[in-house]
Amino acid sequence: MSQNNRKEFSPFRERLHEVIFEADTRKGKWFDIILLVAILASVIIVIVESVPSYQDQYGTIFTVLEWAFTIFFTIEYGLRLYAVHKPLKYAKSFFGVIDLMSILPTYLSLIFAGTHSLMIVRGLRLLRVFRIFKLANFLSQGQVIMAALKASRDKIFVFVIFILIMVSIFGSIMYLVEGTSNDQFDSIPRSIYWAIVTLTTVGYGDISPVTPFGQAIAAVIMISGYAIIAVPTGIVTAEAMQQAEKTKKNKVSTQSCRYCSKDGHDNDAKHCKFCGEVLNV
Repeated sequence: MSQNNRKEFSPFRERLHEVIFEADTRKGKWFDIILLVAILASVIIVIVESVPSYQDQYGTIFTVLEWAFTIFFTIEYGLRLYAVHKPLKYAKSFFGVIDLMSILPTYLSLIFAGTHSLMIVRGLRLLRVFRIFKLANFLSQGQVIMAALKASRDKIFVFVIFILIMVSIFGSIMYLVEGTSNDQFDSIPRSIYWAIVTLTTVGYGDISPVTPFGQAIAAVIMISGYAIIAVPTGIVTAEAMQQAEKTKKNKVSTQSCRYCSKDGHDNDAKHCKFCGEVLNV
């Protein structure tokens, strides 16, 4: 079936895919550089527009530029869908979702005021800089981190459940200890909030114990916080070391699959490791 798909795919769409998705060609690299400049400029505009004095003085200019960038990105998104063999797969991919989210806020602002500020999500599209400038090592390390997080999810989930139980117990104890003499601990949920803030060593200071027993419990929670913070770090680090050991011999290329639009393949790969289709090498 893949062979038939390649025969039906017009040379124009093949060339368009090469320009839009590949950074190995001169045209493809220039396209991505221009795209990155446009993304960076649009993000800066969103940030600067939030300053009241600039908004009052240049509001009309900002609006025009926002729509100009949105139309440009909308056309680019449409071309990306047109240039791949399986548009739906690209639309559901990480970058496909980000590309869509980067253009929706402006259109939504016509219905819901203020949603255009969500265009800051376009900053995520700058992640393409690693592929454009062939920073393959960064791509490889990024894959190691993602694989480590995925492999650690069960352990992290158990850890989070343990923390939730722990702060619930500490919060309830602090409510019993401080509730009668400290109106700041006026409910168990508020006491749990204090326990979370204290255990994570954030320490806003908006709630604090006043009784000696309550302060002693707080000291225990604070000290425990330093030990607890190290747990998820150790879990992910251990998994990352294992993933790095598996992938350290594999070099990553910037080759993008024409069928599933995913990259991160080995330099000597002939087939996509995600969908099995032949790569355009």
